[in-house]
Amino acid sequence: MQRSRIAVTGASGLIGSALVRSLRADGHQVSRLVRRPARTADEVEWDPTRLYVDAAGLVGVDAVVHLAGAGVGERRWNEAYKKEIRDSRVLGTTAISQALASLADPPKVLVCGTALGYYGDTGSRAVDESAPAGEGFLPSVCVEWEAAAAPAEEAGIRVAYARTGLVVAREGGAWGRLFPVFRAGVGGRMGDGRQYWSFISLHDEVAALRHLIETDSLSGPVNLTAPEPVTNREVTAAMGRVLRRPTVCAVPAPALRVVLGDFAQDVLGSQRVLPSRLSESGFRFAFPTIDEAIRAAA
Repeated sequence: MQRSRIAVTGASGLIGSALVRSLRADGHQVSRLVRRPARTADEVEWDPTRLYVDAAGLVGVDAVVHLAGAGVGERRWNEAYKKEIRDSRVLGTTAISQALASLADPPKVLVCGTALGYYGDTGSRAVDESAPAGEGFLPSVCVEWEAAAAPAEEAGIRVAYARTGLVVAREGGAWGRLFPVFRAGVGGRMGDGRQYWSFISLHDEVAALRHLIETDSLSGPVNLTAPEPVTNREVTAAMGRVLRRPTVCAVPAPALRVVLGDFAQDVLGSQRVLPSRLSESGFRFAFPTIDEAIRAAA
Protein backbone atom coordinates (compact mmCIF):
# COMPACT_ATOMS: atom_id res chain seq x y z
CA MET A 1 0.00 0.00 0.00
CA GLN A 2 1.30 3.45 -0.91
CA ARG A 3 1.90 5.75 2.01
CA SER A 4 -1.47 7.16 2.99
CA ARG A 5 -3.24 9.21 5.62
CA ILE A 6 -5.58 7.04 7.63
CA ALA A 7 -7.96 8.10 10.40
CA VAL A 8 -8.76 5.67 13.22
CA THR A 9 -11.44 5.74 15.91
CA GLY A 10 -10.93 3.55 18.96
CA ALA A 11 -7.20 4.12 18.51
CA SER A 12 -6.47 3.60 22.21
CA GLY A 13 -8.18 0.20 22.36
CA LEU A 14 -6.62 -3.24 21.98
CA ILE A 15 -7.10 -3.51 18.22
CA GLY A 16 -6.86 0.19 17.43
CA SER A 17 -3.54 0.74 19.19
CA ALA A 18 -2.02 -2.30 17.47
CA LEU A 19 -3.31 -1.06 14.09
CA VAL A 20 -1.91 2.43 14.63
CA ARG A 21 1.52 1.00 15.51
CA SER A 22 1.50 -1.20 12.43
CA LEU A 23 0.49 1.61 10.06
CA ARG A 24 3.01 4.09 11.47
CA ALA A 25 5.79 1.52 11.34
CA ASP A 26 5.22 1.36 7.58
CA GLY A 27 5.32 5.11 7.16
CA HIS A 28 1.61 5.90 6.98
CA GLN A 29 0.26 9.08 8.56
CA VAL A 30 -2.37 8.23 11.18
CA SER A 31 -4.95 10.63 12.62
CA ARG A 32 -6.59 9.50 15.86
CA LEU A 33 -10.12 10.60 16.73
CA VAL A 34 -10.29 11.69 20.37
CA ARG A 35 -13.23 12.65 22.60
CA ARG A 36 -11.76 15.98 23.71
CA PRO A 37 -10.27 19.01 21.99
CA ALA A 38 -7.37 18.00 19.74
CA ARG A 39 -3.96 18.70 21.32
CA THR A 40 -1.63 17.56 18.57
CA ALA A 41 -1.57 17.61 14.79
CA ASP A 42 -2.41 13.90 14.62
CA GLU A 43 -5.65 14.24 16.62
CA VAL A 44 -9.21 14.98 15.44
CA GLU A 45 -11.95 15.83 17.92
CA TRP A 46 -15.24 13.98 17.91
CA ASP A 47 -18.13 13.30 20.27
CA PRO A 48 -20.32 10.41 19.10
CA THR A 49 -22.95 11.09 21.76
CA ARG A 50 -23.60 14.46 20.08
CA LEU A 51 -23.06 13.12 16.56
CA TYR A 52 -20.17 15.59 16.28
CA VAL A 53 -16.99 15.15 14.27
CA ASP A 54 -14.53 17.90 13.37
CA ALA A 55 -14.88 17.13 9.68
CA ALA A 56 -12.18 19.66 8.80
CA GLY A 57 -9.70 17.34 10.51
CA LEU A 58 -10.60 14.59 8.04
CA VAL A 59 -9.93 16.57 4.88
CA GLY A 60 -7.33 14.71 2.83
CA VAL A 61 -7.81 11.38 4.58
CA ASP A 62 -7.46 8.35 2.27
CA ALA A 63 -9.15 5.80 4.53
CA VAL A 64 -10.98 5.59 7.85
CA VAL A 65 -11.02 2.63 10.23
CA HIS A 66 -13.85 2.93 12.75
CA LEU A 67 -13.31 0.71 15.80
CA ALA A 68 -14.81 2.70 18.69
CA GLY A 69 -17.49 1.22 20.95
CA ALA A 70 -18.17 0.32 24.58
CA GLY A 71 -16.58 -3.00 25.53
CA VAL A 72 -19.08 -5.84 25.33
CA GLY A 73 -17.42 -7.81 28.11
CA GLU A 74 -16.20 -4.93 30.25
CA ARG A 75 -19.09 -4.88 32.72
CA ARG A 76 -22.03 -6.96 33.87
CA TRP A 77 -24.90 -6.47 31.47
CA ASN A 78 -28.02 -4.69 32.63
CA GLU A 79 -30.46 -2.55 30.67
CA ALA A 80 -28.42 0.64 31.18
CA TYR A 81 -25.18 -0.94 29.95
CA LYS A 82 -26.93 -2.60 27.01
CA LYS A 83 -28.12 0.87 25.97
CA GLU A 84 -24.55 2.15 26.25
CA ILE A 85 -23.30 -0.74 24.08
CA ARG A 86 -25.88 0.04 21.42
CA ASP A 87 -25.57 3.83 21.47
CA SER A 88 -21.77 3.81 21.38
CA ARG A 89 -21.86 1.80 18.16
CA VAL A 90 -24.87 3.20 16.34
CA LEU A 91 -24.29 6.86 17.22
CA GLY A 92 -20.55 6.60 16.61
CA THR A 93 -21.02 5.04 13.18
CA THR A 94 -23.69 7.58 12.28
CA ALA A 95 -21.40 10.45 13.27
CA ILE A 96 -18.44 9.16 11.27
CA SER A 97 -20.53 8.31 8.21
CA GLN A 98 -22.25 11.67 8.10
CA ALA A 99 -18.96 13.53 8.54
CA LEU A 100 -17.31 11.61 5.70
CA ALA A 101 -20.33 12.10 3.45
CA SER A 102 -20.11 15.87 4.02
CA LEU A 103 -16.58 16.11 2.62
CA ALA A 104 -16.10 17.51 -0.87
CA ASP A 105 -13.46 14.83 -1.47
CA PRO A 106 -14.31 11.91 0.82
CA PRO A 107 -11.93 9.02 1.51
CA LYS A 108 -12.02 5.97 -0.73
CA VAL A 109 -12.86 3.49 2.02
CA LEU A 110 -14.45 3.21 5.45
CA VAL A 111 -13.63 0.02 7.33
CA CYS A 112 -16.30 -0.24 10.00
CA GLY A 113 -15.49 -2.70 12.77
CA THR A 114 -18.56 -4.72 13.72
CA ALA A 115 -18.86 -8.19 15.26
CA LEU A 116 -19.69 -11.85 14.75
CA GLY A 117 -22.52 -11.18 17.17
CA TYR A 118 -24.47 -10.41 13.98
CA TYR A 119 -25.10 -14.14 13.50
CA GLY A 120 -26.37 -14.88 17.00
CA ASP A 121 -26.11 -18.44 18.32
CA THR A 122 -25.38 -20.75 15.38
CA GLY A 123 -24.91 -23.91 17.45
CA SER A 124 -22.75 -26.42 15.58
CA ARG A 125 -23.84 -25.03 12.20
CA ALA A 126 -21.06 -23.28 10.28
CA VAL A 127 -22.03 -19.92 8.74
CA ASP A 128 -20.32 -17.31 6.62
CA GLU A 129 -21.18 -13.84 5.31
CA SER A 130 -24.16 -15.16 3.36
CA ALA A 131 -26.02 -16.06 6.58
CA PRO A 132 -28.82 -13.79 7.85
CA ALA A 133 -28.76 -11.95 11.15
CA GLY A 134 -29.54 -14.00 14.23
CA GLU A 135 -31.97 -13.19 17.02
CA GLY A 136 -31.31 -11.41 20.30
CA PHE A 137 -29.66 -8.27 21.59
CA LEU A 138 -26.25 -8.44 19.90
CA PRO A 139 -27.62 -9.36 16.44
CA SER A 140 -30.05 -6.44 16.63
CA VAL A 141 -27.22 -4.09 17.65
CA CYS A 142 -25.05 -5.31 14.78
CA VAL A 143 -27.84 -4.77 12.25
CA GLU A 144 -28.34 -1.17 13.42
CA TRP A 145 -24.58 -0.64 13.66
CA GLU A 146 -23.97 -1.58 10.04
CA ALA A 147 -27.05 0.28 8.80
CA ALA A 148 -25.70 3.46 10.40
CA ALA A 149 -22.93 3.55 7.77
CA ALA A 150 -25.50 4.19 5.02
CA PRO A 151 -24.56 7.90 4.58
CA ALA A 152 -21.00 6.89 3.69
CA GLU A 153 -22.17 4.27 1.20
CA GLU A 154 -24.59 6.75 -0.38
CA ALA A 155 -21.71 9.20 -0.79
CA GLY A 156 -19.87 6.62 -2.90
CA ILE A 157 -17.42 5.50 -0.24
CA ARG A 158 -16.51 1.81 -0.26
CA VAL A 159 -17.65 0.47 3.11
CA ALA A 160 -16.40 -2.85 4.50
CA TYR A 161 -17.91 -4.26 7.69
CA ALA A 162 -15.19 -6.08 9.62
CA ARG A 163 -17.15 -8.64 11.63
CA THR A 164 -14.49 -9.57 14.16
CA GLY A 165 -14.26 -12.71 16.27
CA LEU A 166 -12.66 -13.18 19.71
CA VAL A 167 -9.21 -11.62 19.49
CA VAL A 168 -6.46 -13.71 21.07
CA ALA A 169 -4.21 -11.23 22.89
CA ARG A 170 -2.80 -11.01 26.38
CA GLU A 171 -3.11 -7.21 26.44
CA GLY A 172 -6.90 -7.04 26.60
CA GLY A 173 -10.26 -8.28 25.40
CA ALA A 174 -11.69 -11.64 26.42
CA TRP A 175 -8.32 -13.40 26.18
CA GLY A 176 -6.69 -10.70 28.27
CA ARG A 177 -8.82 -11.98 31.13
CA LEU A 178 -8.27 -15.64 30.33
CA PHE A 179 -4.47 -15.63 30.32
CA PRO A 180 -3.95 -14.73 34.02
CA VAL A 181 -6.56 -17.28 35.09
CA PHE A 182 -5.01 -20.10 33.08
CA ARG A 183 -1.46 -19.12 34.05
CA ALA A 184 -2.55 -19.45 37.68
CA GLY A 185 -3.70 -23.01 36.98
CA VAL A 186 -7.36 -22.32 37.72
CA GLY A 187 -8.65 -22.11 34.16
CA GLY A 188 -11.24 -24.43 32.68
CA ARG A 189 -14.17 -24.78 30.36
CA MET A 190 -17.21 -22.52 30.58
CA GLY A 191 -20.56 -24.25 30.85
CA ASP A 192 -20.53 -27.58 29.04
CA GLY A 193 -17.70 -26.37 26.77
CA ARG A 194 -19.42 -27.48 23.57
CA GLN A 195 -20.06 -23.94 22.32
CA TYR A 196 -17.94 -22.82 19.37
CA TRP A 197 -15.60 -19.86 19.71
CA SER A 198 -14.56 -18.10 16.50
CA PHE A 199 -11.16 -16.57 17.26
CA ILE A 200 -8.45 -14.58 15.51
CA SER A 201 -4.94 -13.65 16.61
CA LEU A 202 -4.26 -9.96 17.16
CA HIS A 203 -1.56 -10.10 14.46
CA ASP A 204 -4.04 -11.49 11.91
CA GLU A 205 -6.75 -9.03 13.00
CA VAL A 206 -4.49 -6.07 12.23
CA ALA A 207 -3.32 -7.63 8.97
CA ALA A 208 -6.92 -8.29 7.94
CA LEU A 209 -7.98 -4.71 8.66
CA ARG A 210 -5.11 -3.49 6.49
CA HIS A 211 -6.16 -5.99 3.82
CA LEU A 212 -9.65 -4.47 3.85
CA ILE A 213 -8.18 -0.99 3.38
CA GLU A 214 -6.06 -2.12 0.45
CA THR A 215 -8.44 -4.49 -1.38
CA ASP A 216 -10.79 -2.51 -3.60
CA SER A 217 -12.97 -5.53 -4.33
CA LEU A 218 -13.99 -5.99 -0.68
CA SER A 219 -17.09 -4.17 0.51
CA GLY A 220 -20.00 -5.20 2.69
CA PRO A 221 -19.59 -7.82 5.44
CA VAL A 222 -16.25 -9.61 5.85
CA ASN A 223 -15.73 -12.04 8.73
CA LEU A 224 -12.43 -11.54 10.54
CA THR A 225 -11.94 -14.89 12.20
CA ALA A 226 -9.53 -17.80 11.84
CA PRO A 227 -10.40 -20.55 9.32
CA GLU A 228 -11.26 -23.23 11.91
CA PRO A 229 -13.51 -22.25 14.84
CA VAL A 230 -13.02 -24.39 17.94
CA THR A 231 -15.16 -25.33 20.89
CA ASN A 232 -14.61 -23.91 24.35
CA ARG A 233 -13.38 -27.36 25.40
CA GLU A 234 -10.76 -27.21 22.65
CA VAL A 235 -9.77 -23.69 23.69
CA THR A 236 -9.37 -24.90 27.26
CA ALA A 237 -7.20 -27.81 26.18
CA ALA A 238 -5.06 -25.56 23.97
CA MET A 239 -4.52 -23.06 26.78
CA GLY A 240 -3.38 -25.91 29.00
CA ARG A 241 -0.99 -27.27 26.35
CA VAL A 242 0.58 -23.94 25.46
CA LEU A 243 0.83 -22.59 29.02
CA ARG A 244 1.55 -26.01 30.55
CA ARG A 245 -1.01 -25.62 33.28
CA PRO A 246 -3.90 -27.79 34.52
CA THR A 247 -7.38 -26.92 33.21
CA VAL A 248 -9.76 -28.66 35.58
CA CYS A 249 -11.63 -25.72 37.13
CA ALA A 250 -14.79 -25.59 35.04
CA VAL A 251 -17.15 -22.64 35.50
CA PRO A 252 -20.79 -23.82 35.63
CA ALA A 253 -23.39 -21.96 33.58
CA PRO A 254 -25.39 -20.71 36.62
CA ALA A 255 -22.27 -19.03 38.03
CA LEU A 256 -21.62 -17.25 34.74
CA ARG A 257 -25.19 -15.95 34.71
CA VAL A 258 -24.75 -14.50 38.19
CA VAL A 259 -21.47 -12.78 37.33
CA LEU A 260 -22.18 -11.66 33.76
CA GLY A 261 -25.91 -11.02 33.74
CA ASP A 262 -27.44 -11.10 30.25
CA PHE A 263 -23.96 -11.35 28.70
CA ALA A 264 -23.74 -14.95 29.96
CA GLN A 265 -26.04 -16.12 27.19
CA ASP A 266 -23.48 -14.94 24.64
CA VAL A 267 -20.53 -16.51 26.47
CA LEU A 268 -22.43 -19.79 26.62
CA GLY A 269 -23.78 -19.40 23.09
CA SER A 270 -22.08 -20.95 20.08
CA GLN A 271 -20.74 -19.15 17.00
CA ARG A 272 -19.15 -21.28 14.31
CA VAL A 273 -18.28 -18.59 11.79
CA LEU A 274 -16.06 -18.96 8.71
CA PRO A 275 -14.03 -16.20 6.95
CA SER A 276 -15.13 -17.09 3.43
CA ARG A 277 -14.78 -13.67 1.80
CA LEU A 278 -11.47 -12.92 3.50
CA SER A 279 -9.95 -16.21 2.36
CA GLU A 280 -11.36 -15.91 -1.17
CA SER A 281 -9.77 -12.46 -1.51
CA GLY A 282 -6.31 -13.95 -1.03
CA PHE A 283 -5.69 -13.18 2.64
CA ARG A 284 -3.29 -15.58 4.36
CA PHE A 285 -3.37 -16.14 8.11
CA ALA A 286 -0.10 -16.09 10.00
CA PHE A 287 -1.62 -17.94 12.98
CA PRO A 288 -4.56 -19.99 11.69
CA THR A 289 -4.89 -22.54 14.53
CA ILE A 290 -5.83 -21.98 18.15
CA ASP A 291 -2.47 -23.28 19.42
CA GLU A 292 -0.59 -20.92 17.09
CA ALA A 293 -2.76 -17.96 18.08
CA ILE A 294 -2.25 -18.61 21.79
CA ARG A 295 1.51 -19.07 21.38
CA ALA A 296 1.69 -15.79 19.44
CA ALA A 297 -0.07 -14.00 22.29
CA ALA A 298 1.62 -15.74 25.20
